[in-house]
Amino acid sequence: MIRFENVTMVYDNGHRALNNINLTIGNGEFVFIVGESGAGKSTLIKLLLKEIDPTAGSIFVKDMDITKMKRKDIPYYRRGIGVVFQDFRLLPHKTVYENVAFAMEIMEASKKEIRRQVPAVLNMVGLAPKANSFPGQLSGGEQQRTSLARALVNNPSILIADEPTGNLDTATAGEIMKIINMINHRGTTVLMATHAREIVDSMKKRVITLHKGAMVSDKEKGEYFVEA
Repeated sequence: MIRFENVTMVYDNGHRALNNINLTIGNGEFVFIVGESGAGKSTLIKLLLKEIDPTAGSIFVKDMDITKMKRKDIPYYRRGIGVVFQDFRLLPHKTVYENVAFAMEIMEASKKEIRRQVPAVLNMVGLAPKANSFPGQLSGGEQQRTSLARALVNNPSILIADEPTGNLDTATAGEIMKIINMINHRGTTVLMATHAREIVDSMKKRVITLHKGAMVSDKEKGEYFVEA
């Protein structure tokens, strides 16, 4: 599903964000990416989203080398990836329904498809009663559920979650992780960058640790570990 081969990323200012990363993530896996601030987690995500290109190496997604992808093909590639961020990034003047529908409109889905798919995904994340509410009327957990629904509405094969529980209390974070785990059990590959030690330790999923741009640990059913 995802393969990094000898990937190095050096920014224009000389900062080496990733150094010779070799990594394979199988179809349907759930993988945590952990490490201190500056370890390279955000750079890895940006590379996967084709926001930046590596200085060296190749990145394959579904056997396609995205480092050689033409610019015109990037929007089509991104249709297969759902993304959830720590800060929700919802459109404040659109309702929950409209925020989720907007993700389908961008992909030029038909109105019929939108009317069918949006209520289904809102029901899946437990937000059907809040469909007509605006983001400002929602709790933090409800806003993140909306963000999740938006990420999932186009049926992506990969879900990238960048600190999705960072702004949430422990109980709400647990609810969000139950949804993400359910999504994974339905076949979606999940890649989650996080500092949340309790979540990582409790879920017993694969844990990859980055330290100063290098991959220092890769453990099946691992625990949160940061290089000293």
